[in-house]
Amino acid sequence: MILWQALIVFVILFIVVLVIGLLSYRWRAGGEEGAEDEMSEWGLGGRRFGTVITWFLVGGDLYTAYTLIAVPALVFGMGAIGLFALPYTIIVYPLVFVVMPKLWQVAHNRGMVTPADYVKERFDSPFLALLMAVTGFVATMPYIALQMYGIEIVVSLMGVPVTVSLIIAIAIVALFTFASGLRAPALIALVKDSLIYITIIVVVIYVTTKLGGFEAIFDQVPTAKQNLPPEQYVGFSTLTFGSALALFLYPHAITGIFGSSSQKVIKRNASLLPAYTFLLGLVALMGYMAIAAGIQPGFYGANGIVPQLFTDFFADPLVGFGFAAIAIGAVVPASVMAIAASNLFTRNFYRQYIRQDISSTEETMVSRIGSIIVLIGAVIFVLIAPSQAITLQLFGGVWIVQTLPAMWLALYVRWLDRWAIAAGWLVGMAWGTYGMIVEGYAGGGLATLQLFGLSTKAYVAVYSLVANLLIVFVGSALARYFVSQEQTSYGMLAEEETKEPEGA
Repeated sequence: MILWQALIVFVILFIVVLVIGLLSYRWRAGGEEGAEDEMSEWGLGGRRFGTVITWFLVGGDLYTAYTLIAVPALVFGMGAIGLFALPYTIIVYPLVFVVMPKLWQVAHNRGMVTPADYVKERFDSPFLALLMAVTGFVATMPYIALQMYGIEIVVSLMGVPVTVSLIIAIAIVALFTFASGLRAPALIALVKDSLIYITIIVVVIYVTTKLGGFEAIFDQVPTAKQNLPPEQYVGFSTLTFGSALALFLYPHAITGIFGSSSQKVIKRNASLLPAYTFLLGLVALMGYMAIAAGIQPGFYGANGIVPQLFTDFFADPLVGFGFAAIAIGAVVPASVMAIAASNLFTRNFYRQYIRQDISSTEETMVSRIGSIIVLIGAVIFVLIAPSQAITLQLFGGVWIVQTLPAMWLALYVRWLDRWAIAAGWLVGMAWGTYGMIVEGYAGGGLATLQLFGLSTKAYVAVYSLVANLLIVFVGSALARYFVSQEQTSYGMLAEEETKEPEGA
């Protein structure tokens, strides 16, 4: 049965999003000096986003539709360990405050568009840049598919044919992404976050009241799901730390940062973005509310409990409003992810290995077309095998964290060797993938680690990264010992490249 009132509200809000997205190409438009004008204008919004827009864009980019669905689903199914998302979003922002202003300044000075552009210049190695680009692309694709999966859940619960709805939704995202680039999700993020804040606050207040308050809710939650048992301490800690390291290594997160207008904007946002953690805490509580309300997982399992909570407690128009918040919460990150993935392909593969004399105009058009292909690929993938998208997204965090030595450490450690970086990446990718295949996927990213006679469950990304770092540091030290310093300092960017000009 189609929920017509909910669907009408849903469609109206999506039309608003489409109009904003299509008209945003004019917003703060203008050229930068240099050969990278068009690519920077489309792919990075001209690098002119201030504090407010960056806050909404980066927040909208990181707190996705799947976050709104998966975090409460994890709390609903596994209990307190699902709350690891809260401390990790607190840990990550001090890292952003320290690292990202330096990376932004290098990218701004050198006209870099992707994180792999930095790796290429830092190590004078197109091959190493390609490894980082492929890792980012592969880790991002299932992430985009999961945004489509979030839309699939809500349209299905409204009784609408899923395939047709997803095709229309992806056409809307592709249209405004092609036309306006990063400016579109930046402006739509204002609408998206407003809808989400209103929805979450109303749900928490109203549903909590209907269920008799938080005390009554927790009385209905099994004790085992309220407390973290000692055997999960290491798993919880490593999930928190590993997720914090991985979050801002994703290409779409870095794309949002590169669109900022200055180092000061990035630092302000690193101080302000923890406000989203408050929202995330409320979202996590919905997992416990669903338990107290007696929600029974349907076709989509625990992933459907939040939409089901909406339909059980609210009138159809409000259901449409809440479902639109989730769906629009998908289109913002999907657009940024498509831009980031397409830029990686265009800059670090097509431009490097297929057409090195490409003009800025042609490069931008290739990236625009590429963003559409990426979005189409994601929706096909989720229609054919949605469960595989979930599996690969878990792998994505393990894979993307292996780029940390090349992306973050290289900003501070001058003597890192490119072949040691490549060897560490290979070891980390191989061990991390093996750990996920053997046990990590079924365990939510946790696998048994046996060391010095001890056995414990730990996040696969963390221990595979440790192996990666060990190879990088030992290999770089050996290279520095056997090769002259001049030969191992290839591609080193000057220290002043990372400092913001005085008066900026």
